[in-house]
Amino acid sequence: MAVGWVKRWVPGVDTALNYRRAWLFPDLRAGLVLTALLIPVGIGYAEVAGLPPETGLYATIVPLAAYAVFGPSRVLVLGPDSALAPIIAAVILPLALGDDERAVALAGLLAIMVGLILLLGGLLRLGFVTDLLSKPIRVGYLNALGLLVIVSQLPALLGFSIDSGSPFADVSAIVTAIAGGEVNPSALLFGLGSLLIIVGLSWGKSKIPGVLVAVVLATVLTAVLGLQNTLPVVGAMPQGLPAPALGGLVWADVAALALPALGVALIAFADTAVLSRTFAARRGENVDGSQEMAAIGLSNIAGGLFGGFAISASSSRTPVAENAGSRTQLTGVVGAVLIVVFMLLAPGLTEFLPSASIAAVVIVAAAGLIDAKGLIALVRMNKVDAALSIASFLGVLVVGVIEGIGVAIVLSLGAFVSNAWRPYRAELGRIHGLRGYHDLSRHPEGERLPGIVIVRFDAPLFFANGGIFDDYVRRVVTEAGSDVRTVILAAEPITDIDTTAVEELLELDAFLASRGITLIFAEMKGPAKDHLRDYGLSRRFPPERFAGTVGEAVDEATGTLRGDLEGTEWDSEP
Repeated sequence: MAVGWVKRWVPGVDTALNYRRAWLFPDLRAGLVLTALLIPVGIGYAEVAGLPPETGLYATIVPLAAYAVFGPSRVLVLGPDSALAPIIAAVILPLALGDDERAVALAGLLAIMVGLILLLGGLLRLGFVTDLLSKPIRVGYLNALGLLVIVSQLPALLGFSIDSGSPFADVSAIVTAIAGGEVNPSALLFGLGSLLIIVGLSWGKSKIPGVLVAVVLATVLTAVLGLQNTLPVVGAMPQGLPAPALGGLVWADVAALALPALGVALIAFADTAVLSRTFAARRGENVDGSQEMAAIGLSNIAGGLFGGFAISASSSRTPVAENAGSRTQLTGVVGAVLIVVFMLLAPGLTEFLPSASIAAVVIVAAAGLIDAKGLIALVRMNKVDAALSIASFLGVLVVGVIEGIGVAIVLSLGAFVSNAWRPYRAELGRIHGLRGYHDLSRHPEGERLPGIVIVRFDAPLFFANGGIFDDYVRRVVTEAGSDVRTVILAAEPITDIDTTAVEELLELDAFLASRGITLIFAEMKGPAKDHLRDYGLSRRFPPERFAGTVGEAVDEATGTLRGDLEGTEWDSEP
């Protein structure tokens, strides 16, 4: 029992107890390579979140260590994220009112609240909640976030600053600053040069991370040429270890952050769950979604307690670790330890790191959120899904990042209700020489059976579509003529029936009975039959009103077997 509990909730301990010597060098090497990426990216996302740069390193060190103990994935890398950073800024900056210490405290509190929500969700086995964000909604939402991050980093890339406001106001301010000649030529040169290096090495499939080359080269050039006084630089990091920074908080802050924490938790776990499953499948491993949710929660709590902010899995750093040969969670621990060494022994190196180069790092990462191909594919495949994606995109830009989460969720639920409200429905008929009964709208050569109408309704019956179901069957029966004596409902797609839909079903049955027509349920699933029984309808719908297949129901209604199928093959098209 104890061994099973450890494997489930503290998998890092199980990995340590079964660690193989052959894994050590690959893990150490991957940790070293990863660290070169963790430091500049952590600093960059801290600035996007409106926080001091060192908080990005704290939000990397502590969650990496925590996830190494509690995380189910052996290769996943946690840290500040391009999708979360703008949300954090939108939440805490209005509450901090320009006070950096309060901003750090609020960010830590938000991370703790996000972590508690995820931990509770994991313990309650709620890993399925990420389904609230469908793919079209996520594409639109992440496209908007990527665009917002890129816009926020353009001033740093060009060497000036603006007063941040709405996205449209920021774009206007950037254009005004450029027209006013505020661009710093040195910053622009370093920024564009860093972009070219990062993108070029990425396209060239270089084994050396482009971020490492760009950051090191920019830092060395700034130091050698003495440019730290002529272009904006990150500045030296404070020497020391992550420490609690939650002073000055009040209960009103908890209330103010409650709703944003729910949104951040949903986004953080949605990104992590997809990434975790992808890499687990690639490595032939299994990852439990609820266990992953709890681990991300604990990592956020740990980071928030020690000066960090909300984090999730990284889609850019995880592949770096895997490609570098990572075998286990030790890679993340090595990365965390090396960042600590950096902060203790060489925090002054960032005094020569140009802000424009960090902006380039963030812009490249944020560009990875933008999925133009995905949107184009949605337009080609499903116009409704494409419209939902565009609506989600505009919702984030127009009403705000936090409100955009709510818009995305509402749109996802609306899409579900819409699909269930007006599902596909069809009248089925016979095609000479083909087994089964087929959709007459797709097979004009098909024909109704004399005296029989066969209908199919491809959704559960519930309060929103019960009336549509009733109206559809009545219309088909009316169009079929007065000789109809049997209506067969091909009920296999109907997986549930609620009380409102039952009333509609009873009204339909009464309508049909008044015309001397018998309603037969074919292929109805056991749970749906149980609902009818639980509603006290066993006498109204006795066993003879149910058939195992549509064919059986037709044979019973006609009193004969089909005679047009001798020597034919089964047809797979419904």
